[in-house]
Amino acid sequence: MDYKNSLNLPDTPFPMRGDLAKREPGWINQWEENKVYAAIRQASAGRPKFILHDGPPYANGDIHIGHAVNKILKDVIVKSRNMAGFDAQYVPGWDCHGMPIEVQIEKLYGKNMPVADVQAKARAYALEQINSQRKDFKRLGVLADWERPYLTMNFSNEADELRVLSKIMQKGFVFRGLKPVNWCFDCGSALAEAEVEYADRTDPSVHVAFPFAQKDKLAAAFSVDSVDDGAIVIWTTTPWTIPANQALNVHPEISYALVKLDSPRATGSMLIVAEDLVKSCLEQWGLNGQVLATTTGEALNLIEFDHPLAKVDAGYQRRSPVYLGDYVTLDSGTGVVHSAPAYGIEDFISCKAHGMKDDDMLKPVMGSGHYADTLPLFGGLMIWKANPLIVETLQNAGTLLKTEQHPHSYMHCWRHKTPIIYRATSQWFAGMDKENTSGRSLREMALEAIDNTEFYPSWGRARLHAMIANRPDWTLSRQRQWGVPMAFFVHKETGELHPRTPELMEQVAERIEKSGIEAWQNLDPRDILGDEADLYEKNRDTLDVWFDSGTTHATVLGGKDHTTHGSHADIMQWPADLYLEGSDQHRGWFHSSLLTGCMLYGRAPYKALLTHGFVVDGNGRKMSKSLGNIIKPQEIADKMGAEIMRLWAASTDYSGELSISDEILKRVVEGYRRIRNTLKFLLGNLADFDPAQHAVPVDQLTEIDRYALQMTADMQAELLENYQRYEFHPIVARLQTFCSEDLGAFYLDILKDRLYTTAKDGLPRRSAQTALYHLTQTLLKLMAPILSFTAEEAWVDMHGGSVPSGTIFTELFHALPEQGEQAALSTKWQRLRAIRADVMRRIEDVRSTGAIGSSLAAEIDIYANGEDLEFLQSLGQDLRFMLIVSRADVHAGEGDLRIDVTPTEQAKCERCWHHRPDVGQSAEHPTLCGRCEDNLFGEGEVRHHA
Repeated sequence: MDYKNSLNLPDTPFPMRGDLAKREPGWINQWEENKVYAAIRQASAGRPKFILHDGPPYANGDIHIGHAVNKILKDVIVKSRNMAGFDAQYVPGWDCHGMPIEVQIEKLYGKNMPVADVQAKARAYALEQINSQRKDFKRLGVLADWERPYLTMNFSNEADELRVLSKIMQKGFVFRGLKPVNWCFDCGSALAEAEVEYADRTDPSVHVAFPFAQKDKLAAAFSVDSVDDGAIVIWTTTPWTIPANQALNVHPEISYALVKLDSPRATGSMLIVAEDLVKSCLEQWGLNGQVLATTTGEALNLIEFDHPLAKVDAGYQRRSPVYLGDYVTLDSGTGVVHSAPAYGIEDFISCKAHGMKDDDMLKPVMGSGHYADTLPLFGGLMIWKANPLIVETLQNAGTLLKTEQHPHSYMHCWRHKTPIIYRATSQWFAGMDKENTSGRSLREMALEAIDNTEFYPSWGRARLHAMIANRPDWTLSRQRQWGVPMAFFVHKETGELHPRTPELMEQVAERIEKSGIEAWQNLDPRDILGDEADLYEKNRDTLDVWFDSGTTHATVLGGKDHTTHGSHADIMQWPADLYLEGSDQHRGWFHSSLLTGCMLYGRAPYKALLTHGFVVDGNGRKMSKSLGNIIKPQEIADKMGAEIMRLWAASTDYSGELSISDEILKRVVEGYRRIRNTLKFLLGNLADFDPAQHAVPVDQLTEIDRYALQMTADMQAELLENYQRYEFHPIVARLQTFCSEDLGAFYLDILKDRLYTTAKDGLPRRSAQTALYHLTQTLLKLMAPILSFTAEEAWVDMHGGSVPSGTIFTELFHALPEQGEQAALSTKWQRLRAIRADVMRRIEDVRSTGAIGSSLAAEIDIYANGEDLEFLQSLGQDLRFMLIVSRADVHAGEGDLRIDVTPTEQAKCERCWHHRPDVGQSAEHPTLCGRCEDNLFGEGEVRHHA
């Protein structure tokens, strides 16, 4: 007889090699054909809702590894929440309006096209990009409502966004005014705070003298009889702002010195600088002098000085008064700051506070970055090219004390990577501190909302809090074509809004709902205003694209109590349970959503914020084309499989930077193989197990099987807590150690003999299979949110190739059989595992001498006392199976545990490979031990423990 054929060997089509890159697309097609996302929705109907609101990626360009991380983390959360008993929707979205797409249209079709053409081509381009990105997101194994995403360019969303604007205007948050805003010459538009980044740049810095114009007032301020000709000195790194200077700022409490120079200069023999900076300034300028008198900045208030170019051109023959400013410091420069109110926030605030009207502010820089032609000396020049000419002109005027090249960190446009400026333009703003109908400022409401929000990781709270506490008013308007219009009518003479603005905006919204933002472009004002049309003009501004995404909690979720239509309000709820994005969104989507939520409803539109870090290479460097270290998610999926990317994303602590490299991915592959090999063993040994027929009641399971269930239950409880806290890297680590150590090196290692050699339908084997069934159910469901392709493949295999629901993702996490009090059992078997590890080490020592081969060639004598003796003796003859040796005897001993290992002299059973004294006692089966003979031809052996 061929006894090998009598063994109950594993049998499964589940392959050792995942062949992920080739097989995953098949699963994606199957999920679509079987409408798996719809099946999940049906299975979860009626459960408590959990809403993760998707932050919309921009509809331009291929997805990168950061996009992949973001979508994978969201997918893990949504799947795990569904399996935890929630109705967790996942409606993906896309941000569709804005500058980048408009720039692409200009590149493809040229500039100066009619607005209607720009909008039509932008809409088509965005849809093309969405389809491309959607395909790549699906390839990651992300299950979502892909057929019904939300798009900010959907007509209904565009209309609802306009309705949101109307609501916050009616609440008093919106105003129009002249203010310096971040301005990009390449964009030709104002930028949001989130669109500004900083980069190193070198500019000419200048120390400039403003000649005395009111000597008598200066003499009084310094308590001296008189002053000679002289000048007050400023320092700036933006010479291009000098032509627009209208004031000077000093700190009221800083001490300023009147310095008498040893040798007169073109501006005279006296200079004024901060007292603490006199020595350093004179050294820089190569001058000598003595302090004649000092005074406080407050004493200089409103004293006037001549413009430094007054003698060069009559157009600069004006005076600059001194204003007090708390923002002036002694960190650098002279302690005196020149103020061009159209080109600096503090400058603007200071000049406005001192009564300067908007119309009185000098605004020579046009949107293109060139000076207006009417500007004396520098008209028509680009400001950066004008810098050296301005320096030269100051030199010729005798008002330049020093110039040098100054490297510094400077504002740049995040799209064009070019320097930007503050530029005062007439814009529409949401006021952070403006009075409104709520009785609290927007800043107050937002800061309170932050306090009531959960943050993962916790440091996000302080970061967002600081941003809100210090941010200026939100510039809502943009000067673009591809965006939601600020659709209201402005009086041509007074600049006031039409008195029926809310009503008119609703009429426009209804038109946009039918035919998109193009309806505003095509609208003849007479169709709405009638005879009043001649008095009003259509506002041409579009809304900041951050307002688009920042209002999706209203335009998609439906807002509080569905106060807006909401494209998905029928299945969603407000506020969202979670927003999840990269850490840069504290100043982006988290930020804009918070402000619109507070303006509309007085609170944040989310209960919790989760942020992940950026992806860097194995050396911690940012991904960049120049470094050649970019790893594309599409290439990983095609080469290794998206499953490896999912496992990498989940196994990395996303609260910081996520490192990726070929070497890192190879280690992930090794970890994946350990899990897959475990699954293959489990599935192979469940091939003939039908739980309806073969399951053994818990109280009849062998002791180690009951311990295995308890071990699995403890592991599951730990992992479910991790899922709830959105901590995935501990889940991956625990799954891997569970497979390799708890199962591979312990439980399954011991179980092989019972599975393979005992009677096929006997209680010992069915007990083991019962435990394996529950263990496999638990394991597959716990790993499904992360290893989605593998879990689905194994789930189908476990059910013989046919799953009634079609997918594992309609399942809940497995409910393991109740066992009652398990503490004593766990304590006992944890100690037995430790003893077993000691035995394995002793066997290995003997094996290294060549005295034995496998552990079954060893016989063990253990000398123990106390609890150890009790635990070991309780196993009886099953002890040898736990230790995987041919004989194991326990003896009462004293002191520390003693383990003796001796080579066996008994014959080896051909079937089970144990060395037993009863091998050969049967004439019919001379190569079998008595146990194997009983398992094959008798009633089968009995196992109680292992």
